[in-house]
Amino acid sequence: MTSTLRALPVPAGPSVLDILDHLRDALADKGPALLPVPAQDARETARLTTALGAGEPIADGVAIVVATSGTTGTPKGAQLSAAALRASGNATHARLGGPGSWLLALPAQHVAGLQILLRSILAETFPTVLDVSDGFDPADLIAAVSAMPGPRRYTSLVPTQLIKTLDHDDATAALATLDAVMIGGAAIPKSLLTQAQSAGITIVRTYGMSETCGGCVYDGVPLDGATLRIDEGRVLLGGSMLASGYRGMPEHPAFAEPGWFRTDDAGSVTDGVLTVHGRLDEGISTGGLTVIPQVVEAVLGTHPDVRQCAVFGVPDERLGERVVAAVVSRDPALTVADLRRHVEAELDPTAAPREIRLLDELPLRGPGKVDKRALRELF
Repeated sequence: MTSTLRALPVPAGPSVLDILDHLRDALADKGPALLPVPAQDARETARLTTALGAGEPIADGVAIVVATSGTTGTPKGAQLSAAALRASGNATHARLGGPGSWLLALPAQHVAGLQILLRSILAETFPTVLDVSDGFDPADLIAAVSAMPGPRRYTSLVPTQLIKTLDHDDATAALATLDAVMIGGAAIPKSLLTQAQSAGITIVRTYGMSETCGGCVYDGVPLDGATLRIDEGRVLLGGSMLASGYRGMPEHPAFAEPGWFRTDDAGSVTDGVLTVHGRLDEGISTGGLTVIPQVVEAVLGTHPDVRQCAVFGVPDERLGERVVAAVVSRDPALTVADLRRHVEAELDPTAAPREIRLLDELPLRGPGKVDKRALRELF
């Protein structure tokens, strides 16, 4: 009998626990292949089910198809096997110090939130759910963390959630009682990492994507069963957590080399530790030079008045592209001259932003990633 891909509506809030039995079957390699879709968003559900062929035949061995949150606007579906998902969850628990209970504070149709539920099933624990359907309120962490059983307790957040938490003393104290707080979805600025660690929060920086069952490199070191290498400056990931390709895209170049996934990230490895420098496809060509936005963001993040920032290029008749920055600032009087001086103290002047916009918050897409397409429209 031919297998077909079945859409799995994923509710928001506590009702998400209703899908645990379906996920348990998926981990056991039983039942149909599942495509998680947001139950509360009919438009996005229709887009994903159409683009990824829900109801149509699918190859054997695929347990879950996770839609990527890529920048192209065209969804791709990472085909994940039960074995890959089990390998990811078990390796995570091994790295963190053993199975534990998990707090879900992310949308569960994306891989980071989905993994909270899957790891709970593997650990034979019951997840605690923080309802973020109307946004993330750090005050809600206090009761949620208190309700989590021990002895080991974990959660996963995106950087914007951590920033909000650190502005709330009681929520910060609650988060500091957990054995690990995994931060993924986007790079964590060094200043934010230092602030969280100073508050007693045990941060684990994760790197990975839907194509690797989520994070497979923790604090720069691959999990057991995961592999990485650098090919002409590009990060390649492989190992037991790797997807079997994209749904309906058997010849996609990202999976052209058997056993490896070619990311769009530039990186380097020093003494066995990976450093991700930024996305290769986001380089800004300005005045004949290439500027990597994440490098500039890292420097801007050390300015005492910069709470969050995003750097990108916009068309410029003279330079080809000019470097601009959207900034969430602690000081409403912050100027582009202030930031240019700060950047030029560490980088070539070409990398310094020529224009800034001060915002109350940065727009996001998917699991906590900054929506640079929306930001470009502001410039």
